[in-house]
Amino acid sequence: MFTKSSGTPAGTALRLLPWSGPDGKPCYLAPGDGYSPLSRRADEVEALQLSMGAQLLAHACALLDDGKASAGELRFLAARLTEALRDVLRVAESRGERLPAYDDGDDTEPGGHPAPSEAAESS
Repeated sequence: MFTKSSGTPAGTALRLLPWSGPDGKPCYLAPGDGYSPLSRRADEVEALQLSMGAQLLAHACALLDDGKASAGELRFLAARLTEALRDVLRVAESRGERLPAYDDGDDTEPGGHPAPSEAAESS
């Protein structure tokens, strides 16, 4: 595991892990085959965070629809929603950094299929 401040070789993409270090700084995993125990654990934690966020959202909708929530309940809900949003944004950032680069000059979609505009022109 690395933190950004520990330095890595140029051109090496690190995986942002879904947790922070003891000092609150982001943790990173050196690239590998994606099947290391730590990589699999990070996948499990990300899945758990996304699931918990979805459950919390359902709870929030129900609480807000009720109309009888107290100010304290709403503050508690807002704090939990903030935590869940932070987790989900970290997952999105981590996954986004691992996507292949998009080449603007390529007129094909993934899988080698022509882009819709190119296919329409050839018809």
